[in-house]
Amino acid sequence: MPQTKSIVSIENVVASATINQDLDLDSIQKKFPKVEYNPESFPGAVFRLAKPRTATLLFRTGKMVCTGSKSSEMAKNAIKAVVEELRKGKIKIKNEAIVTIQNIVAAVNLGGKIHLEKAARMMPRSMYEPEQFPGLIHRMLDPKVVILVFSSGKLVCTGAKTEQDVYRAVNSLHVTLEEKNLMIYE
Repeated sequence: MPQTKSIVSIENVVASATINQDLDLDSIQKKFPKVEYNPESFPGAVFRLAKPRTATLLFRTGKMVCTGSKSSEMAKNAIKAVVEELRKGKIKIKNEAIVTIQNIVAAVNLGGKIHLEKAARMMPRSMYEPEQFPGLIHRMLDPKVVILVFSSGKLVCTGAKTEQDVYRAVNSLHVTLEEKNLMIYE
């Protein structure tokens, strides 16, 4: 078992949503001057919230993408808050947003150094090319995530759909590194 408790920090949750109706982005921008909308350079409008501090892209099709939240719950609340703001601004929205978590990115510190070259040889679905990228790229099947592993003992986990998957993946990798004697604690 790991000698130290890994420290996991959820850095970004990306959620998509749909309200199943078209949005008039021009009128949204007129009613909300802080909304960034420049259709010549990008087809979506950016609706930023201060609380929770997120950015939600709004598209003409009624689809939305929210980034910047620190949990699935926060992402869902941010999308709900955007819909409520739009309604308060007299934008007719008939349906509640249907939200799907697309990606959770977490930063992790395992609290010890890692032998990357040995890990690349001993762990399936791992790639380490230090002249291309300083970390080992490990593709996990269950949960289906990609973990960037650095010799410092720091990791970046991406592709998870739930916070539980992040913790499961990190714990599984940590146990594997321990069992294969790939961790060095000082």
